[in-house]
Amino acid sequence: MKKKRCAWVGVSGKATDLDIQYHDEEWGVPVHNDRLLFEFLILEGAQAGLSWTTILRKRDDYRKAYDNFEPAKVAKYSEAKQKKLLLNPGIVRNRLKVAASVNNAKAFLKVQKEFGSFDKYVRGFVGNKALQNNWKSMQEVPATTQESDAMSKDLKKRGFKFVGPTICYAFMQAVGLVNDHTTDCFRYRLIKESRKNS
Repeated sequence: MKKKRCAWVGVSGKATDLDIQYHDEEWGVPVHNDRLLFEFLILEGAQAGLSWTTILRKRDDYRKAYDNFEPAKVAKYSEAKQKKLLLNPGIVRNRLKVAASVNNAKAFLKVQKEFGSFDKYVRGFVGNKALQNNWKSMQEVPATTQESDAMSKDLKKRGFKFVGPTICYAFMQAVGLVNDHTTDCFRYRLIKESRKNS
């Protein structure tokens, strides 16, 4: 029997193996590792105006280009390094997005220092408990929420770029701060059960 998945998988045509793997194994799973949280934050910002499938295809190239998204390394990228990144066809070659990634790495390190971890900081926006939604269809899923608005506002205040409310909500969905798998998706109940311990 074919597994029922969220409607966004393959929404722009045929679902790729990358889309399916990402949906089935990562999307909505609680992430507590700061390096991985930084990776998602940068990739969600890079995705602005593009499809997530495009970013998934470039993800390995991004990891190579960005020192596996180690914030301390990215924060030290020079102008020369940023120019080199803009010549890399494996990533989104957008000057503002590349500059923002370095800027965000510096801001990320400050948040880590203040809160002990970025995980602790972002979980504060959901009251330290992952939000559980019960959407029946993708049409019900919002693009932003009160929580993503608050996160966006605070990140911007701290100097982060490419962190609008929509990007923040996509980030929250990706790293399991909220479970937005639709109720007919096979992952919905699995994520819901796993959250009891997250």
